Amino acid sequence: MTATNLPTRWSDKGWTAEVVLNEDGGGWAVAMTKDGHDEPILVVPWVMGRNKKDPKPLNSADFATQLKAAQDYLTRRENQIRQAYRKIVHVNSADGDRVKVVFDVIPDEFEPEGELVAWSGGRHELGRASCPASLKLTRTVAQDWVDGGFEAVHGGDDW
Repeated sequence: MTATNLPTRWSDKGWTAEVVLNEDGGGWAVAMTKDGHDEPILVVPWVMGRNKKDPKPLNSADFATQLKAAQDYLTRRENQIRQAYRKIVHVNSADGDRVKVVFDVIPDEFEPEGELVAWSGGRHELGRASCPASLKLTRTVAQDWVDGGFEAVHGGDDW
């Protein structure tokens, strides 16, 4: 998409900023929409122009500021979602080394998946395996997986 630079609509870098009437509180707002999305990712209040009736025109600095805010919002939201689907357990290997086992659910509307990753204390990956998203990660489950050599987890009552 080519860049659009109008007083009430800027498009660039895969985003569109559009000045819209703020229906909640009167006045104006800027809606930041990512290309390919139907709804805005972020809507923030916008200032009035000099005549105290019309919105202040957008400019390159305003667009850059709103773009950064929208990208930061998306990053925080993605991190929050990732953390909601993560569980971490610490166990010991057969050698007595501390092992961090991380269970992540990769959300999907139809077939969510799970993934186990084992990390050494030195932050080296020791093993990785797919598993059911329904896995209940406990210390016992993590210890069995580490002791079993990081084999793939297929589910069942034991998991």
